[in-house]
Amino acid sequence: MRLLSLTALLCSLAIVAAGCGGDDDSSSSSSGSDTATTEQSSGGGGSGGAAQTLKISADPGGALKFDKSSLTAKAGKVTIVMDNPSSLPHAVEIEGNGVEEEGDTVEKGGVSKATATVKAGTYDFYCPVDGHRAAGMEGKLTVN
Repeated sequence: MRLLSLTALLCSLAIVAAGCGGDDDSSSSSSGSDTATTEQSSGGGGSGGAAQTLKISADPGGALKFDKSSLTAKAGKVTIVMDNPSSLPHAVEIEGNGVEEEGDTVEKGGVSKATATVKAGTYDFYCPVDGHRAAGMEGKLTVN
C-alpha cells in the first residue's frame, strides 16, 4: 500500500513538473511598412508591450546615409539594429524625449545596436560618428 502511495505521489510530481516548463520560442513578425522591418519578441517587461527590433543599414557605397529615413514603432522597448556594409565606420544612436542611447561604432561587416524604452512621440536616429549626422546620416523614429 505504501509503495502504491509513493508511486502515485511521484507520478503526480512528474506531471506538475512537466506542466511548469517554459517556452523559449519568440514570436516574430515583419511589418508591411516600407519604412522599417520590425520583429517583435514576447517577453516580460514593465511596459506591457513586446520588445521591437527595427533594422536599418548604412549605405554600402559609402554615402553618408541609412537605407531608411523613417521608422515607426509602438511605445515600449525598441532596438535599432544597423548593419554596416560600408568601408567607413558607423554606429546608430536614438535621441529625443529624454532618451539618448548610442550603439557601438563598427567597421565593415559589423552591427551596431541601440536600445531604448520609448513613449509616444518623435525621436531622432542617426550615426554619431563625427560629421556623419551633419552630412545626412539621420532619420526620424515615430512612436505611437
